[in-house]
Amino acid sequence: MKKSKLILRVLKRTGAIKLLYGYITMFLVISILIMIFEPKINTFSDSLWYCFNVMTTIGFGDVTSVTIVGRVLSIILSIYSILIIAVIPGVLTSYYIESIKLRSNESMEKFMSDLEHLPELSKEELSELSDRIKKFQKKR
Repeated sequence: MKKSKLILRVLKRTGAIKLLYGYITMFLVISILIMIFEPKINTFSDSLWYCFNVMTTIGFGDVTSVTIVGRVLSIILSIYSILIIAVIPGVLTSYYIESIKLRSNESMEKFMSDLEHLPELSKEELSELSDRIKKFQKKR
């Protein structure tokens, strides 16, 4: 299975894909609203820059919100950004666990296939199989 499919599967399984799409949508909508309500932010690119600063909690200070609506939108965006950033380690952990399970299953399938075809294996393959069993017994 390709890694991108596995990542997509993990994102879908954990529900993180919905959060990601929701976050991107909210980021763009808030950028538009900031551009409309903030008198100092006149272009969409300036609004995106401001929202990026809020999202990353950098806050360079070159652009600030002065209206109540802008401040409330900034608070909403910063809280949602923190939540999204908190989900990333969980998704990465899920991805790691999923890949370990996949590798383990593939390894187990090969091992079982080798055992089923034991008489057909060469001496090198039998030696390799024996070494794998010895390593497994040492781990236990």
